[in-house]
Amino acid sequence: MAQNKGAENGRFSFTRTGSMGRQGLPKIQTHHEATSEVCHDDSGTPMKAKTIDELHSLQKKKSSQPTTPINGTQGAFAAISEEDRQKQQLQSISASLASLTRETGPKVVKGDPATKSDGQKATHVEHHLYDASLFGVSDSALKFTHILYNLSPAELYEQAIKYEKGSFITATGALATLSGAKTGRSPRDKRVVKDEETENELWWGKGAPNIEMDEHTFLVNRERAVDYLNSLDKVYVNDQFLNWDPEHRIKVRIVSARAYHSLFMHNMCIRPTPEELLEFGTPDFTIYNAGQFPCNRYTHYMTSSTSVDLNLSRREMVILGTQYAGEMKKGLFSVMHYLMPKRQILSLHSGCNMGKDGDVALFFGLSGTGKTTLSTDHNRYLIGDDEHCWSNNGVSNIEGGCYAKCIDLSKDKEPDIWNAIKFGTVVENVVFDEYTREVDYSEKSVTENTRAAYPIEYIPNAKIPCVGPHPKNVILLACDAFGVLPPVSKLSLAQTMYHFISGYTALVAGTEDGIKEPQATFSACFGAAFIMMHPTRYAAMLSEKMQKHGATGWLVNTGWSAGRYGTGNRIKLAYTRKIIDAIHSGTLLNASYTKTEVFGLEIPTEIEGVPSEILDPTNTWSDKKAYKDTLLQLGGLFKKNFEVFLNHKIGKDNKLTEEILAAGPNF
Repeated sequence: MAQNKGAENGRFSFTRTGSMGRQGLPKIQTHHEATSEVCHDDSGTPMKAKTIDELHSLQKKKSSQPTTPINGTQGAFAAISEEDRQKQQLQSISASLASLTRETGPKVVKGDPATKSDGQKATHVEHHLYDASLFGVSDSALKFTHILYNLSPAELYEQAIKYEKGSFITATGALATLSGAKTGRSPRDKRVVKDEETENELWWGKGAPNIEMDEHTFLVNRERAVDYLNSLDKVYVNDQFLNWDPEHRIKVRIVSARAYHSLFMHNMCIRPTPEELLEFGTPDFTIYNAGQFPCNRYTHYMTSSTSVDLNLSRREMVILGTQYAGEMKKGLFSVMHYLMPKRQILSLHSGCNMGKDGDVALFFGLSGTGKTTLSTDHNRYLIGDDEHCWSNNGVSNIEGGCYAKCIDLSKDKEPDIWNAIKFGTVVENVVFDEYTREVDYSEKSVTENTRAAYPIEYIPNAKIPCVGPHPKNVILLACDAFGVLPPVSKLSLAQTMYHFISGYTALVAGTEDGIKEPQATFSACFGAAFIMMHPTRYAAMLSEKMQKHGATGWLVNTGWSAGRYGTGNRIKLAYTRKIIDAIHSGTLLNASYTKTEVFGLEIPTEIEGVPSEILDPTNTWSDKKAYKDTLLQLGGLFKKNFEVFLNHKIGKDNKLTEEILAAGPNF
């Protein structure tokens, strides 16, 4: 047998004769040498770990955890140790969670208690409010509350799946969660503290969304929420921003009991960089979300086991008895509707996009009007889909994410939303296949209000940062099921204010005998549930900004033509898109216009790509008397709705109110 010379001292040789291996190759024969050594694979470095626990610890690469020192320490970052910096951050959180009536705040320690057997040896802080010797010490003062601070989406996934029943990963990588018994907001359970600061500033009384409570009752509920949070082994804390305009952004802290809520707010608020967190300091507003724990129904002002309470003087919000995450989003929106106008900044419930030439458009519209569809335009940049501010710097998105409806979602109709439902996204109350985890978006067995919350970066044409110049067009959308509003109207400033305050659309409701009649819906400023001050104040600011920056107001009907619902036809989406394109391009400003009766709306006589006969509703109704009767009926509904605003006088000699009123239907 001839050996390979290069392997004389080796452990194997090639056989040149005798039996052959597979595919005609020479067999390899091994030559075992007598040795006492243990056979091992020395191709890699030996494992450092001596135990399984050590092995697991090596799996995770160390990284700098986000930390938040309290105010007054920013200038000394370089001089303090990491341990001292963490103590300052924990002291700030402990102060947020402190009881107002007992001796101390909680002892807080960073990290998941399930992974820390020596938790009491870790850095912790006890925040003292009073001399503890004056009060009886409770059991809660003897325990640690673990703080899971600004966790990453991956960490929050792990927490939710491990500890929260009803949490699953869908086929596309989103986190599916359940919000419990409440699958929508509870506006009747929302309360606002009426005190010296808010009594004369907020909109109270008939038609107002603000239901009052006193500060004592708020503090009772705050104590209940804080006690519940402090009783838990761990709570989740998010420190984040609202408003992409750095000059006017708000620092918010959200303390919650569920990983789902923490991930939701991680997506919906603006995510700070590690450097921004180092200088975060004391938050401007704090949410205590104890939604798993009910309020005491015997507490004054309570009408159910749910209570969502705002204290604008204390800059705090308390949530009891509802786990629906949208309460946090819209609660903060209400706060912005209060704080921003005090800075002469207009807060808006609107979508917003921008053309490649920098022309910005605002889209207002209630549910079903097409606001999301029309503001999502692949030829334009998305600044935001729901909440914005208009300041002297231009327009800015309040949020860092989108909260999209999922019912009947399809890839063909809403490809951007469909593709955004991936890892990091929260999908609420959806139904999915038990085996494949594919979501059935048509399924309503849990609720029709299925939702997805994702970072705005998940939208391909999102403009980051989410800011833009002053708007050029203000588009008010209405789905008019009465079929009498024109497909598009150019509005004067007074008309823009009138229709902005009205916030009109018409829904179609089925009756028991099968007859379906349009139901007029009015929501002041297209978001009555969230505004804090009187609608005319927001309308006056809108008018002033539009006038100053040369913006044009438009009323676009995405509803019916040639008759009301049941006899007419819904205006084709393709036509509405042509109208919106003509608004963006500026060509509609140069069109010829005629004026309608009753509402006095300026309507164009011609738009490229849109049949001219549908631009004037009088041309499309075969029964002219029925058209006139329906037009007067809708005008009467507008007048009746506006009565609630007549007792609020603004401007010199009440001229502004009279000007707005004169811009409504006249008959």
